[in-house]
Amino acid sequence: MQKLSMDDLQRTDVESFKKQEKTPIAIILDNVRSMHNVGSAFRTADGFAIEKIFLCGITGTPPHREIEKTALGATHSVSWEYHEETATVVDQLKADGYTIVAIEQAEDSVMLHHFQPTVDKKYALIFGNEVNGVDEEIMKKIDTCIEIPQYGTKHSFNVSVAIGIILWDFIQKRNLN
Repeated sequence: MQKLSMDDLQRTDVESFKKQEKTPIAIILDNVRSMHNVGSAFRTADGFAIEKIFLCGITGTPPHREIEKTALGATHSVSWEYHEETATVVDQLKADGYTIVAIEQAEDSVMLHHFQPTVDKKYALIFGNEVNGVDEEIMKKIDTCIEIPQYGTKHSFNVSVAIGIILWDFIQKRNLN
């Protein structure tokens, strides 16, 4: 078996990507402290053609050397905005018709394998701080909460890993409908 070359992959260029139809999902990074997690979020958002990333609170913003290490240029292809207050973003997206979903371990959370996204809905997925998770005040504003099942000794996944798991699952389920 031989690996595919860059030509074989036939990836679109940045300008064409910006014009193409996007998956109606927004990512909200709520006080994510690791620049590597931010960069990885951009790269994963590019890979799944996600609509937009909202960087909130202490979350770092491009251009930043540590973000670019993992983003590998995706900060130029994925649309993004910075907001000091996560609540402002959540309120605006809710008003724009997005279903607000926290990715968190919480009372009444829905296990990922039980959650079925609706094809005609827009989703805003909130990923929280690496230590404290999604802020308690933001949890009061969400429509639902999804939890990724875990079977080991650690209580959480790295933010960048959680983003990949959730987006892959959403895309697969949406494409099956």
